Amino acid sequence: MQIHNQTQPKLSIPKEHTMMINTTLEQLRSLKLAGMATALQEQLAQANLSALSFEERLALLVDREMHWRSDKRQARLLKAARLKFPQACIEDIDTRAGRGLDRGAVMSLALGQWIERGHSVLITGLTGAGKTWLACALAQYACRRGKSALYQRVPRLGEELRIRHGNGTFGKWLIALANTDVLLLDDWGMAALDSQTRADLLEIIDDRAGNKATIITSQLPIEHWHAWIGDATVADAILDRVMQNNHRFNLAGESLRSNSQSTASAQQAVPLKSA
Repeated sequence: MQIHNQTQPKLSIPKEHTMMINTTLEQLRSLKLAGMATALQEQLAQANLSALSFEERLALLVDREMHWRSDKRQARLLKAARLKFPQACIEDIDTRAGRGLDRGAVMSLALGQWIERGHSVLITGLTGAGKTWLACALAQYACRRGKSALYQRVPRLGEELRIRHGNGTFGKWLIALANTDVLLLDDWGMAALDSQTRADLLEIIDDRAGNKATIITSQLPIEHWHAWIGDATVADAILDRVMQNNHRFNLAGESLRSNSQSTASAQQAVPLKSA
């Protein structure tokens, strides 16, 4: 018995139209409509093209271009965010009992208007509790929604600020931060602040209060933040802005780092079975 492969025949395009089609494709690409150009090429390779009306074909081309631009923008936003855990996503959040984390609360926040309303998200807990991972998941989802984000470790903030003051880029950088939809400040309270960093941090927070969202992670309980900032007047000003509209998560449970290391060690310790 012979088996014949049935392949869908391609649409036959008259030779006199080939040049016009190639010109159209080049023009679409020159107009930066790469998604539409790709979709048009795919349409031309379909045998049932004649079954679609002009309006239907045009709608498909425009829809493809919209998705292409959305995907490209999302990739650009994620790259610019420089997240510590770019693979973190809210769908994978660990909400096992004892962690102090409710999936419903996280999803309600992520799907809400906290970014547009300039709210703060304060994530506290012991080391290894997953604070940074949760913060990155929220920032990553913001990028998926077309929002800009930026990850910044607070212990390195002083050095970053000194460099920018020295090379004259501080003002420009401050404006860029003020225009970033979500600023993630990781390891808040880990290192002491000098007077210049303290003043600059107030400028950063003040520009964002009520306008742009800020995520803060810290091992330090919130009630100790005032003492960590140091200067009472500056501390009052910073915390007044951070606490205006905030959502809090206090993570508990055993260190996730210890659990992952134990699992990895156990897997390495499993002896290979002899054949």
